[in-house]
Amino acid sequence: MSVGSDTVTPVQTPGGGLLERFFKFGANGTTLRRDTLAGLTTFMVMAYIIFVNPAILSFAGIPSLAHKGLPFAAVLTSTCLVAAVMTLIMGLFSNRAYALAPGLGINAVVAFSLVAAGGLTMPQAMGIVVMEGIVITILVLTGLRTAIFRAIPLPLKKAIAIGIGFFILFIGLIDGGVVIVGSASSTPVLLGDLIGVPVAVTLFGLLVTIIMLARKWKAAILLGILFSTVFAIILNYAYSKNPFGPDTAVIPHKVFASPDFSIVGHFNFGAFSKLGIAATILWVFSLMLSDFFDTMGTLIGVGGQAGYLDKNGDLPQVVRPLLVDSVAAIAGGVVSSSSATTYIESGSGVGVGGRTGWVGVIVAVLFAVSMFFSPIAGVVPANATAPALIIVGFMMMRTLTEGEGMAEHEDSGTHKAFSGIDFGDISFGLPAVLIITIMPLTYSITNGIGAGFIAYCVIKIAQGKAKAVSWMMYAASIGFVIYFAFPFIRKAFNIG
Repeated sequence: MSVGSDTVTPVQTPGGGLLERFFKFGANGTTLRRDTLAGLTTFMVMAYIIFVNPAILSFAGIPSLAHKGLPFAAVLTSTCLVAAVMTLIMGLFSNRAYALAPGLGINAVVAFSLVAAGGLTMPQAMGIVVMEGIVITILVLTGLRTAIFRAIPLPLKKAIAIGIGFFILFIGLIDGGVVIVGSASSTPVLLGDLIGVPVAVTLFGLLVTIIMLARKWKAAILLGILFSTVFAIILNYAYSKNPFGPDTAVIPHKVFASPDFSIVGHFNFGAFSKLGIAATILWVFSLMLSDFFDTMGTLIGVGGQAGYLDKNGDLPQVVRPLLVDSVAAIAGGVVSSSSATTYIESGSGVGVGGRTGWVGVIVAVLFAVSMFFSPIAGVVPANATAPALIIVGFMMMRTLTEGEGMAEHEDSGTHKAFSGIDFGDISFGLPAVLIITIMPLTYSITNGIGAGFIAYCVIKIAQGKAKAVSWMMYAASIGFVIYFAFPFIRKAFNIG
């Protein structure tokens, strides 16, 4: 099925059993085998969070803050637990190929802003996460979150999908070492020197994946990850385990590790007494806004790639994934893993044809198993999954070329594509450019959406077309103004 189309081509699934009746593989243009493969792909691309989240929340590598952090093994268990449970619920409740896990960004805010700088304990910080999840859940149940989702103009929804594509691609380039962060005396972003074993793995994976895609291999992305991992293991041993270290890209010494549930339920609302009511509310609002629009952007971006969106760019039955995502934020705080959210890496499974909630079931099972077999999950290096992110980012950016038609005076098999966004209209073109560029450059879906929303409202008012904008867009833009002013407000009023 093509990106942005309104219908799917039914696929005949043999057997017509219980799984077919529940997940409707044929009606969604997929098969049990394809969605199983998609689940494996999504998990492998997301598996890094199993170790990255504990590293952040335990302050791994920062001895001076270690006493404030959580036990690494316990966070690993909680990370797998919340990812498994909430992704399973998402798959069964929404029948969409979305996967969830603790989100990067908010976990860093919890660790470094609330705990390290703000002086909160981890249970107090997790209490703020629980509160922001409760607020988002209320917004879903009252219909406000769904209404804002539908109030976004179609061109901006397309820009969000494209921006997320650029974001995923940029993450892949950074993780793979192809692009590096510049210094104060250079440009902000530089091309890497492309020397060394890790970047060789990235380039190898990208090459073989592109070749397999060009040859129309259906499992190209997953096979690319597997081939790259094997290549990384070979090179890591060849260079005495120096390139990736003794724990990654190696054959594990053991496959089993007992899960540690010791921090599940360790949260409280002591932030009010520590920071004060005003500061705590501001923190809840800030985290809530980030969670709110990160998810909205992901649902649009991945949903567009999967063909879930209708002709207006809306996601039918959107309240289901929104509600699961909102509850996931609460669950993340309750198990002390930080807020769980819908992952943009879900696009990797969609990229290999995943369409139904069975993708989530597979991802959930693998996260659950990882609680007991975490040494195996740690074998795959980031450089082996980076090519998959680069390719998936490209796939999501195809939203920009919609409305294909036959080109005149050319071969009958030739098509020409038209832009999905009218960049000639400044009220849509400029906000779209801000969304598309700010997302990857600031590593934040929320920042990109916020800049685009504010610009859209300002331009419409300047054009004398203020009434053409939904009041919900104005409300969201005002919220973003507060969000961007949050550092100034904290400093000016000496709160938090």
